[in-house]
Amino acid sequence: MRGGGGAMGLLEQCEAAFGAADLYRALGVRRGASPEEIRRGYHRASLRVHPDRVPPEDKEEATRRFQILGKAYAVLSDAEQRALYDEQGRVDEEGEALRAERDWQEYWRLLFKKISVKDIEDFEKTYKDSEQELADVKAAYMDFEGDMDKIMESVLCVDYTDEPRIRKIIEKAIDLKEVPSYKAFLKEPKQKALARKRRAEKEAREAEKCKQELGLGDGEDDLKALIQSRNKDRKKEMDDFLSHLEAKYGNNPKKGGKKTAAKKGKK
Repeated sequence: MRGGGGAMGLLEQCEAAFGAADLYRALGVRRGASPEEIRRGYHRASLRVHPDRVPPEDKEEATRRFQILGKAYAVLSDAEQRALYDEQGRVDEEGEALRAERDWQEYWRLLFKKISVKDIEDFEKTYKDSEQELADVKAAYMDFEGDMDKIMESVLCVDYTDEPRIRKIIEKAIDLKEVPSYKAFLKEPKQKALARKRRAEKEAREAEKCKQELGLGDGEDDLKALIQSRNKDRKKEMDDFLSHLEAKYGNNPKKGGKKTAAKKGKK
């Protein structure tokens, strides 16, 4: 793995930090992943341990893991380095991809630009009623076999006020026999739908209250503060949503594959 010295090589670092001496597993992607899948995997994995997103007491460990992920991506995003790794199971520790002086946080910032509230609003305008949304709604309906709770949680950019519109999309797809008829959708109890609406309204009130308490506006730092103020589960959903948006608005012009979906965190 490494030619001299007692320092651990990258594969050893991956094993120590992530439990496997495998660059693909560290990024959470399959071995035959496309360059775009690897890029998205790196983004998702690095968001989880980004030093700016953890408490001060965890910053040192997060920085170490963040740097390891950056190195793993640097190798797998370089065609020659990836081929060497795939064929021989080793990495060139002295190669250009892993040069020691690289600033990994700056490397990350160059790959993924920050997202503002305006970016989210712009994305919503183009996404709603688009072919992509239509495909995502039908995929969610199939994935969750008509469970509207899960469908509404998974589709991007929707809140409870969108539910009638989402239901019409699904009903039309059923009529056209593009998707099967699921009893969970067609025979959903009114009580379940009402409970979903109440939960959504409560979340909206809590989000607005949190925003007011923190005195937040629409800037990048305000958005970050709002996300960090939410509980862990909602923060993870927003991280996934931002990951998708950053991939869209960052340096890669291609559309991603299947979305990692999340409800929006602003009202």
